Amino acid sequence: MAKIFSGVQPTSIPTLGNYLGAMRNFVTLQDGNECIYCIVDEHAITVPQDPEEIQQNIHRLAALYLAIGIDPKRSILFIQSEVPCHAQLGWIMQCTSYMGELERMTQFKDKSSGKKAIPAGLLTYPPLMAADILLYNTELVPVGADQKQHLELTRDLAERFNNKYGQVFTIPEPYIPPVGARIMSLAEPTKKMSKSDKNRKATIFTLDSEKDIIKKIKGATTDDEASVRYDRENKPGISNLLDIFSLCSGRSVEELEAAYQGKGYGEFKTDVAEAVVGALKPIQERYQNLIESDELDQVLDEGAERAYAIAGKTLKKAEKALGIGRSNR
Repeated sequence: MAKIFSGVQPTSIPTLGNYLGAMRNFVTLQDGNECIYCIVDEHAITVPQDPEEIQQNIHRLAALYLAIGIDPKRSILFIQSEVPCHAQLGWIMQCTSYMGELERMTQFKDKSSGKKAIPAGLLTYPPLMAADILLYNTELVPVGADQKQHLELTRDLAERFNNKYGQVFTIPEPYIPPVGARIMSLAEPTKKMSKSDKNRKATIFTLDSEKDIIKKIKGATTDDEASVRYDRENKPGISNLLDIFSLCSGRSVEELEAAYQGKGYGEFKTDVAEAVVGALKPIQERYQNLIESDELDQVLDEGAERAYAIAGKTLKKAEKALGIGRSNR
C-alpha cells in the first residue's frame, strides 16, 4: 500500500487526454493504496482567472472526479484553498528554495516568455506544489512528463529540509503510467492535446456532446496513405487515434490494426468516435446527477476535514523543526 497524491487545476474542463492519460489511472490507484486527490485552485491563480469561471470550474472538476469513479470512502477529495496548510507550508518551501533553481524551471520559462509583467506566483509555483505533496507523507505522485521537473525539485527541497532540520518529510517517487500518458492534439498530432489550445477542433473535452466528439474525430489530421497502422514517427495522426481507440474500447492496438486492414479512414474514424462517445457517456450521465446535488458539497466538506487532519500534523512538525511559533502548542 502506497500513499498517493495528485492535483488538477480548475482552469478548464479536463480533456480526453487528461482523462485517459491521468484521471482514469486515479480510479485504478484506489485499489490497495491511500489516495488523496486535490483541486489545486491556488495554483490556478498564478495567472489571471475570471472569478465566476474558476468557481464553476472547481465545482465541475469535483463532480467529474466523482463521475469517473473516485470513491470518497476510499480516497480523499478536497479543494486546496480550503486546507490552509498548503499555503503555510508553501511559504516554508519558498524559503527553502533558491532563486536560481526556480528560474530554471521549464514551465516558468515558457509561461513568462515575452511578458513584461510576470506574477511572482508563477516563479514560486513549484514550492507550493512541493508543499501539496509533502503535507501528506506522499510516496508516489502520478505525473506527466511536463511535471517531472517539478517533482524532482520537490524531492530536492524535502531532502534539503530534512538534512538541515531533521527527518520531517517523506521523499516522494514519480509514478508514470505505462500506457496512455500522452494523448496528442487532433489537429497537430505531434503536440500534446491541451485544454488551452486555441483551436477547439484539436481537443476533445470530457463534457463534449456526442455531436461535437464525432465532428472533431472525423476532422482529425491523418495522412494520405489510407492505411490503418501504428507508426508514431511517420503516421502520428493515425497512431494517436489508435491509442485513443484502444484505451476507450479495451482492444489492443495490434487487434485494431488487424481489424481495419484494407479499410478506409472514414470507417475507422467513425468507430473511434463511437468508442470515445461510449467511454464518456456514463461519466457524463453521472456528472449531470452530481453537479446540482448536495452530495458534492458533503464530499468536499468531509474531504477538507480529513485532509486537514493529516496536513496539520505535518505542518506542525515542520514548524517545530524550524523553531517557529510556540513549542508548547
